[in-house]
Formats: sequence, C-alpha cells, structure tokens
Amino acid sequence: MRRIVCALLVVITMTMGQSPEIFLSDFNESKSSESQLNIVFSNGPDENQDVKGLYTLSFASTGSGTISSIEVEISSDGSNWASIANLTSTPWLKHVDTTQYQNGTYTFRARAWDSDAGNFSVWSSSGQFNIVNQIPVITEFSLSNTGVGSGDSALDRAWYALEENGTLSFAWTANDDDLTHASLINVPGPGSPTDDGPGTVSYGWEWNTGAISEGTYNPRLTVYDASGLSASKTMFIGIDRTAPSMNQPTVGDNSNWSDSTEVEIGNLISSADDGSGSGIDYVEIMVDSEWQSYTSESVTMNFNEGQHQILVRAVDRVGNIGDSITVDVNVDTSEPEGIAWSVEELTTSRIGSVNISFSAQDLGSGIDYDNTILQFGFDLNGVGATPDQSGRWIDLGVNGLEGTIGLSSWATKSRQYLMLRAVVIDYAGNELVTIPSAFQVLPGLDLSWNATQTNVDRLVVRPGDTNGDIKITSMLEANQAYGGAVTVYLQAAPADRTADVDWSTMQSVVVEGGNLTDECLCEEIIWDYVVPNTGQWDLRLVIDPNNVVDERDESNNNHHMMVTGATVSGIGVVPSFTPSIIALLLVGFAIAWIQRKRITLPPN
Repeated sequence: MRRIVCALLVVITMTMGQSPEIFLSDFNESKSSESQLNIVFSNGPDENQDVKGLYTLSFASTGSGTISSIEVEISSDGSNWASIANLTSTPWLKHVDTTQYQNGTYTFRARAWDSDAGNFSVWSSSGQFNIVNQIPVITEFSLSNTGVGSGDSALDRAWYALEENGTLSFAWTANDDDLTHASLINVPGPGSPTDDGPGTVSYGWEWNTGAISEGTYNPRLTVYDASGLSASKTMFIGIDRTAPSMNQPTVGDNSNWSDSTEVEIGNLISSADDGSGSGIDYVEIMVDSEWQSYTSESVTMNFNEGQHQILVRAVDRVGNIGDSITVDVNVDTSEPEGIAWSVEELTTSRIGSVNISFSAQDLGSGIDYDNTILQFGFDLNGVGATPDQSGRWIDLGVNGLEGTIGLSSWATKSRQYLMLRAVVIDYAGNELVTIPSAFQVLPGLDLSWNATQTNVDRLVVRPGDTNGDIKITSMLEANQAYGGAVTVYLQAAPADRTADVDWSTMQSVVVEGGNLTDECLCEEIIWDYVVPNTGQWDLRLVIDPNNVVDERDESNNNHHMMVTGATVSGIGVVPSFTPSIIALLLVGFAIAWIQRKRITLPPN
C-alpha cells in the first residue's frame, strides 16, 4: 500500500512540473559515519633513515574512536604492498626483521580500523627509508701451526703432527660495520672454546685441552654482527701422530726371482699404508747403509747374482716415519719345475666354467707367465700323448698357469677324461712340457638309500597272508636336485638259496619327476611284503635297476635287509625260547628259597 501511495505522489508532482526532494528513510541503506580517529607512527623510520637488523614499529592514535586492529604493510615501489602483520590488541607495535628483505628503499604503511565508526579505516604512512643490512664477510680463518694441505675441503685436508697436549692456534678476521663476536665449534676436543667477544675481540683462539686425539675434524667459525646477521666458514683438518706401515712391494715380476742384475722394485707407494692419516709422502730404501727417498711407484736397482735383502720404510706427509721391513731380492738362473695340477670337481651337473691351475717353480730365473700356457683336450680313456676326442691340444686362450674351461653342457662329457698339459717357460728360455694328466668327468647325480631311515618293522613273523605281512619304510635321497623319474624295486630271495636262484621283484615303484627337487631332496616309500614261508629271507631295495639314470656311484643303489619266517606254537611264543624261560624261573625260585631259609636260622 505504501508503495502505491508513493507512486501516486510522484505522478502528481511530475504533472505539476516540479522536482521535489523526497526522503524515504525506509529505503536508504545505513551508512557508517566517518571516523574521527587518526593513527600515526610513534616509532617509525624517518625519511632517508638507514635501517638494519631488527626494527620496532609502534603506533599511536589521536582523536576519538576505538582501534579494533591495525594492518601493517611494506612496499619498495609504492604500488605493490606486502603484508607484515595484522595487530589486534595492544600494545600496538611490531618487531620487523629487516634481514628478511633485500637492501633497498622501502615505505611502511598502517591501516587502523575504527570500531566506533562502523569499522571505518584510516591510513598512515612512514617516510621512505633504506634497508642497509651488511652480512659479515670472513676474510681469514687459519691455523698458524705447521702442517700440510690447504684445509679447503675434505679432499685437501690440512694435516698436523700435533701432540696430545699440543696447542692449535686459530686466527680469523672479518669485515662488517657492526661486528660483535665469533664462535668456534667442531674443534679437536673435548669441548669447544668460548666465544671471541662481544666486547673485547681477540680475533683468534689458543686451543689446548691436553687431550687432543688423532683423527679428522671440521672446525667451523661463525661471525655475528649487531644486526643479527652471521657468516660461517669451515676448515678441514686432521691430527696424525701415527707412523705409516709398509707391506711387501713387488720385486721384478713378483716371482721372487729375476734373470737380470737390474731388478725393478715396484708398487712402492701403493704398498705403504697410512690408514686414515695424512697419507704417504715417500718411501725410503736402504742402499749402501744410507736411506734414499723415492716418490715413484717403482725403482730399478742393480744387484749381483745371488740372494739379497733390502730395508724399506714409508714416511707420511707430516713426517711420521714408519718401521722398516725386509724385502728379499733374488737373482739367479734355473730351469722350471712342474709340481701339481689344481682342477675343480668335474661333474655333469656343473654349470659354467671350471677353473684350472698348474703349480710350478723355477729356482733360477723364475717362471715367465706371459709365455707360459696351459692346454687341454678330451679323451675317451685318459691315456695317450694327444687327446683322441678333440684330436689336438687346445690352448686355454690366456697366458700363465691359471685358466678356465667353459662348455655349454658338461653332461655331454660324462665318463670322458679332461686331458691337461702345461708348457712352462722361464725367463732364460728353458721350456717344460708336462706329461698329460687326465681328470674324469663323473656324473654329478648320486641316488642312495638313507640307511638309518630304511628298515623293516618286524624281523620275525609268522609266514602267510594273515601274520606274515611286514612293512618296510625307506628313504630315497639325492645329493642334488633331480627332476626326472626314478624306478625302484623291492626284491626278495631265500637266504639259503643256491647260485642259480635269482632275486624276485616283489614290488616296483616309480618316483615321479620333480619329487626329488624339494628342500630335503628325498622321497619316503612304504613297502608291503608278505613272508611266504618259514626260514630266513633276504630283501633288497634297488634304485634304477635298468641303469637309466647316469649316477656317480652305482655301488650304493642297493640296500639289503633280512626277515625270518618262524613257526609259532599256541599262544604265539617261539617254542625254542620256552625251556630257557622256565629254567630261569625255577632257578630263581630255588635261590629265593635258599636265601629265605638262611635268614630264618636261629643264632648259635
């Protein structure tokens, strides 16, 4: 209704040609009155003021109104503002870490919200100021002790031969406009030195604990300034008081003998060991009663023919001298001498190569391994000067007294012989061709009965189907996984048989392929056998009676047992045992009666 009345008034006014001012309070939105509050920086940077480190902003208000919150922002260009804080309670201040900003010109501004004026806000800005933080620059961090190495990295560590009660003299310098102090950690301990400053700064430490241990350390210097900035630098050092050790270097070709009066002593530096210390600097050799230094891996020295001994020792980078060792140098000539072959087990189950080696010696010039070769071939009977299967001697393809022979399948060589010979040449040119040696390739598989787990449940039974049934528990075992099938027999024969009476096969069992590939490589078989007649019967279990499976040892394929068929009277007691038992009972009664009679006699 009210809307209709208003519309009529508008129409009437328009028809009268007037423009009246109409106030309809019900249609006006409520508007917040302007705030009478002013906010100012009570502590803020002045125009062109230099600011660094932690700076505290504080605010004050004038006029009437109530501050509900203050937003604080910063900008380097006056356009893009970044929030610093939103203060919601007194005191109205903010600690600003200026080290979080790059050096340059900035402006702060604050916006206060007046809750009395419907959260009307007012702004206030600081003067343009300059952030001028300077990070400390370390210009020196060193040790005045005498050592080797730069200490710039773990790969170029500075090493010192410092005693346990020695002193490490650290020195440092740094550039900064408000430097305060420095700290040093990770020094050889125990403990760490106190901070250098604030107040009086000595720019160094004389570090002495009386218990400086050997090892590697990474002292770390940290320099601080009044702006809260810091810089660090690490020094890589080591303490080494232990002398290096020396192992035997190589002499000549390392065969202990040389065919020349000029002998090379090799692996000098690599034979020295300084553990985790400063490292080897050089090796010394005693020559004509004087020590001579060598930094190379090898040195050639002249010796007369005969046996000699020299002294060798190592010196590390900080001057620790190790104990000397004695090195034999032998110069002579002689012919090679063959000793023995070393051949890994040859079986048809082998997969891959077999290692072959031949041992020989030469008490003169020594063996020339570069020209010494091993040869092989395959033969049917293991005799002869030339292998009949290969038809010739085949070089192993490598020089020396060691090699490998690889075949795609060793199973094809079952029962054949690997023939070997060595052509050994010494440095004087003497040659030894050994007599061929034969090594038979045997089957790798071997099947057998476990004797302790193969037996009959009864040794004496009454013959016949009713009482003569016995059970035989057997355990078939393989020495390696075998995936094929195996036939086994149970055979019987009279124990008192003549030569023309053969074994009778009572039962045949086929162990299926794969049953001998499990973890135990075994198969349990239970047999039933009925003793047909009285008397003793021989039983045997036979593995692979037709020799289908190629085995290493065929002699352990049979397991023999015996069972007796006995005639049993009435209650099932063997008659031949009864008189003995009755006699024992009668004797027992007689002894008891005599002892009882003696006990009841009156005293004299």
